[in-house]
Amino acid sequence: MHRYIITGFSGFVSKNFIEYLNENKIQTCVLGVDVHNPSFETKCFECLNIKFEKSDLRDKDRIGKMIYDFKPDYILHLASYSSVAGSWKSPNSSFQNNVNIFVNLLEGIRMAGVNCRIISVGSSEEYGAVNVTDLPLTENQKLNPSSPFGIARFSQEMIAKLYSDVYGLDIMMTRSFNHIGPGQKDNYAVSSFAKQLVEIKMNKLGEFVVAGDVNIVRDFVDVRDVVHAYHLLFLRGKKGEIYNICSGYGISLHNIIQMMCEILEVNIMIKEDKKLRRPKDNPVIIGSNEKIKRELNWCNEIPLEDSLRSVIKYYMDDKILSDAR
Repeated sequence: MHRYIITGFSGFVSKNFIEYLNENKIQTCVLGVDVHNPSFETKCFECLNIKFEKSDLRDKDRIGKMIYDFKPDYILHLASYSSVAGSWKSPNSSFQNNVNIFVNLLEGIRMAGVNCRIISVGSSEEYGAVNVTDLPLTENQKLNPSSPFGIARFSQEMIAKLYSDVYGLDIMMTRSFNHIGPGQKDNYAVSSFAKQLVEIKMNKLGEFVVAGDVNIVRDFVDVRDVVHAYHLLFLRGKKGEIYNICSGYGISLHNIIQMMCEILEVNIMIKEDKKLRRPKDNPVIIGSNEKIKRELNWCNEIPLEDSLRSVIKYYMDDKILSDAR
């Protein structure tokens, strides 16, 4: 039975990852680590033996002891301060909860002498503003992060490379593009739009969705495809390598809203709240997934419309249950 440590265990991606392991009947012992208690029941996964440790990764002695005692085969490092907008308001938090906690994790692994595979999850925000001629972005593209969050993720990636090269740690790095799916917090764009549109549909109230800059173009990939990629990386990814996890297709937020309106059969006017605009944003981010396709035989299988339908269904079901109470 393989042993996994998953940091950021209580979050959206972690839940989908353990669901993937369970659905594929991969017998697994999991130690989940997070500063928040999980909102989901951990005892309902028949193929997984899950233990949860409420812990802050800024406590390097505690994380070091956990690694030494548990002796994982794999570590999926999902814990992060993941808000780009929030990183402008609190850049210190972005660095402390991305760079510093990652150093503590790697030092814990190194000092414990544990032989394990590690995925350092990064972000497409590392690319920053790029020329249209550079699209789609490959892993060889020069990085030019344009937010505190992007810089913190870039720093994390450099630390991963350093510990892989100098200390021989078996680390793979991702630049994971915008992933979406049911259960994602509504401070993310697609989830926020879906929640508002369902409210309009169900209550017949309001005529618009409040949004920031809806003309930016992003590369969206379903979270279920993302966790499949992480599993394949653990099995066949190459030590010290960087992998884009993306769809290879870009779409504006405006068109995302239009697609959801068609699914829900609602007509709206979009109102922009300029307070939601970031001080600096990247107009277009579209990735190339050729490397991970070639090396791991991975590709994104879930169409964008199916992803949007599943997010809408999540909020429709939640709304129906709330009204029934």
